[in-house]
Amino acid sequence: MSADTDARATRRVVLGRIAGVFGVQGWVKVFSETEPRDGILRYSPWTVGEASQPLRVLEGRAHGKGVVARIEGCNDRDQAALLVDREIAVTRDRLPPPSVDEFYWIDLEGLPVETLSGTQLGRVSHLFSTGSNDVLVVIGDRERLLPFVWNEVIRSVDFDRPLIQVDWDPDF
Repeated sequence: MSADTDARATRRVVLGRIAGVFGVQGWVKVFSETEPRDGILRYSPWTVGEASQPLRVLEGRAHGKGVVARIEGCNDRDQAALLVDREIAVTRDRLPPPSVDEFYWIDLEGLPVETLSGTQLGRVSHLFSTGSNDVLVVIGDRERLLPFVWNEVIRSVDFDRPLIQVDWDPDF
């Protein structure tokens, strides 16, 4: 395993955040960025905020438009309140492998991007969703926003090289 692969495996992946307290027995309301929203419960243990010790999810369920969970060591409303507004993360190696031609955004961040003719455009800074498609933000000599449309714009993603090849006019 290469150093880059090791670094990717241990990177924190934010899956949601603690949005509030739920009841008086230490349960928390969770804003989940997973699909389905209660999928966040499958990724125990969580790292909450900057905590060094992962916290086990003891139980949880979908509730209204969100999720509620009971976390190990959080036994009352006051303890739950201390976690509000903190990110919920797991290490990348806790996530299942993506399907063919599917990628976790965190795996794409930092990869160099070049056109089919070999022109270097920069590196992936981050991605965001527009609703119709995801967008790569590539920082090089300037910032470029490239739609993540497989086979039209994104032609290949090679983690071994590492490189993303795109069909894109470098002047655009």
